[in-house]
Amino acid sequence: MITSPVEGLVYSEDEGIRPFNVPPISEYIPFVSEYRIEELQDLARRLTGLRMLELNSTSYGGGVAEMLSSSIPFLNQLGIKDEWRVMRGTKEFFEVTKEIHNLLQGKGGRLTPEMKEIYFSHVRDSAESLADARADVVIVHDPQPLGLASYLRSQKQKWLWRCHIDIDEDSLKEKPDLWDFINFWSRNYDAAIFSAAYYIVACCPLPIFIIPPFIDPLSEKNRELLSSEIDEVLDKYGIDKNIPIVSQIGRFDPWKGIGRTIHAFRKARSKGCDCQLIIAGNSASDDPEGQKTLSLVQEMTKGEEYIHVLDLSSLPWKVNAREINAIQRASRVIFQPSLKEGFGLTVTEAMFKGKPVIASSVGGILLQLRDEETGFCVESTSDMAEKLIYLLGNPGFASEMGKRGMVYVLEHFLMPTRIGDYLKMIDMLLNISGDNKLHSSSIVSFHPWYKLSKRKSYGKRLQRLL
Repeated sequence: MITSPVEGLVYSEDEGIRPFNVPPISEYIPFVSEYRIEELQDLARRLTGLRMLELNSTSYGGGVAEMLSSSIPFLNQLGIKDEWRVMRGTKEFFEVTKEIHNLLQGKGGRLTPEMKEIYFSHVRDSAESLADARADVVIVHDPQPLGLASYLRSQKQKWLWRCHIDIDEDSLKEKPDLWDFINFWSRNYDAAIFSAAYYIVACCPLPIFIIPPFIDPLSEKNRELLSSEIDEVLDKYGIDKNIPIVSQIGRFDPWKGIGRTIHAFRKARSKGCDCQLIIAGNSASDDPEGQKTLSLVQEMTKGEEYIHVLDLSSLPWKVNAREINAIQRASRVIFQPSLKEGFGLTVTEAMFKGKPVIASSVGGILLQLRDEETGFCVESTSDMAEKLIYLLGNPGFASEMGKRGMVYVLEHFLMPTRIGDYLKMIDMLLNISGDNKLHSSSIVSFHPWYKLSKRKSYGKRLQRLL
């Protein structure tokens, strides 16, 4: 998707590189209110002249690229110059960064000296190609480009690390070399951003902001579709719309629990539940495990008439987004039984479309699902099958659950609201000084800190909003 001759440049107003766009800001008013949009515009005026740079490791595939493709043109509409660059990587480098990702999420193993050297060498080389980037504030996403601040930061800049990973702190305590490695590279940052309070690692030596991820309600993946657009996608893949559809959408990744979905679907079918399963997604360019996972899923489901495995990786991004949108809207129930989950934007997308979700009680999913209210949190494939049978057999209950989920997303996980949080954060970092300056132990949260035990009680309040 990178079309610029400038190294790694994905989006830049200055260079005329604008592969993505969003509707006029006024069109978001029905979703977040006129007050919220006016507040955003006031914040943007306080930051007039601000230049931002977003750095990550892929322009296509995965939640980070999904958010940036909307948030960056949105910020530029607000009058803030936000540029997007991608850190290029070799197969060897991405194998190392994927292993770092896995280790941070609790996988067994260790970060070896050889892996550290590969990371160090590639970051140093990448920094040379990105040295011409200009910005007042730089936001670096996830571990792949974390080391760039050590080479590129100037004294006048603010550098923020945005961690989207479901970090396992207990595992980190068993791998002190890993956290020493992360701390070594993060020492040149001014703050860290996490998606939830329970992701905060006690030994993180930076001011911390809690800002959940978001979806763009008007993007190609989330906009309303005509029934004819949905039917066109189903016909393309030979899917009978008269048989109830259940689906799992997302990257082909071993952490996503796709095997659990397949087993649960088979159990439901064996008990007489008439339905079909769609597993659809793509592989991110910085994830070397994607193709392997896809191949395993294809082999696992080979010859099964009622399971459709769709690899959408080769489609143009707009077509990809529209087809995922259509599949989600055609689905009666959506699965997301991840083993680990930084957030789970596919859960957010499904809830926004009023679909009941059956998901595991892990990571960022717990920010979204209130068990038996905005979705079902499950622990086993047997639970998944039972909940699927119940939802398909009780469409009225499924519809009400979907509505509650939609309300929750409207309240908490839409782009204009969360972009407002980013601007408040930047305003604090740039304009607070002296005794009021943020201490390294500061935690600023832009999202309620609900105790996980209150999932059910919170859902009762949502019912009054319907």
